[in-house]
Amino acid sequence: MDVNVKKIEGHPDLVKDLTSGAIINTNHSAYAAAKRRAAAAQAQRDEIRNTTREINNLKCEMHEIKNLLNQLVESKQ
Repeated sequence: MDVNVKKIEGHPDLVKDLTSGAIINTNHSAYAAAKRRAAAAQAQRDEIRNTTREINNLKCEMHEIKNLLNQLVESKQ
């Protein structure tokens, strides 16, 4: 163990860096799991954002089609 860290009582995965005062989690698998959860959450937000963009594009296209149909009907009258 590094001389600049001290184990925290009651928390086997935590140490305190005596130089900076930072609390460090030494459980690498928990860190990796947290990174995977964060990446999955970001991917889900990206998917929602992309789906929303696609829906908005479809709305615009439908509005354009509706306007063209209205112009066509008006020109036939």
